[in-house]
Amino acid sequence: MLSLEQELRGNAYPGRGIVIGRSADGRYAVTAYFIMGRSVNSRNRVFAVEGEGIRTQAFDPSKLEDPSLIIYAPVRVLGCETIVTNGDQTDTVYEGRQAGLTFEQSLRSREFEPDAPNYTPRISGILSVEKGAFQYALSILKSDGGDPACCLRQTFSYDNPLPGEGHFIHTYQQDGTPLPSFQGEPKKVAVPDDMDAFTDGLWESLNPDNKVSLFVRYIRIEDGSCRTRIINKNR
Repeated sequence: MLSLEQELRGNAYPGRGIVIGRSADGRYAVTAYFIMGRSVNSRNRVFAVEGEGIRTQAFDPSKLEDPSLIIYAPVRVLGCETIVTNGDQTDTVYEGRQAGLTFEQSLRSREFEPDAPNYTPRISGILSVEKGAFQYALSILKSDGGDPACCLRQTFSYDNPLPGEGHFIHTYQQDGTPLPSFQGEPKKVAVPDDMDAFTDGLWESLNPDNKVSLFVRYIRIEDGSCRTRIINKNR
């Protein structure tokens, strides 16, 4: 099991990242989502609460250039399910689940982002907390080694997650030109009981120049109640 903080300190630009897991005491389903940016347009963002989820917004509307890939709802809640993604495929999964499709089926209509030459992967996660049971899944849609002719679709499901364990997936292996897509399975990371320590440790471990915003939620598995923290670099 890896230390999430060490993983982040050793990578100046993992891009956008999703963590899902179970707290060490077994009582909470945990998720985190962060965004980073290298351009002025990407860095000009904040997370804002929208219903039971969140939405990205321009911190300074006058500096907003192209909103197509940076303004979206990263987190939405549908009944006992929490959907977390790095783009507008949050809405795709939400609508698909409403129509009776599985998480994986919902994403069949989507692929990586059209931002050549990076072809940024679309990463997505879904948590289900119902009647004391917890399970989750993660997905990545990416180009085949930078070739947009082929979309690789990988889904990883975790039933009855073990206490203290979570999985971390992010868009880029590291900084670069073009940016290399994430490779391999989601990384197994430790998930503590202390939400504030987890949030602060994650935020402090992100590259100070590139980090933009962080969302963390702890959902009580017994009854579905939750606590949320949001940190924005722009204030």
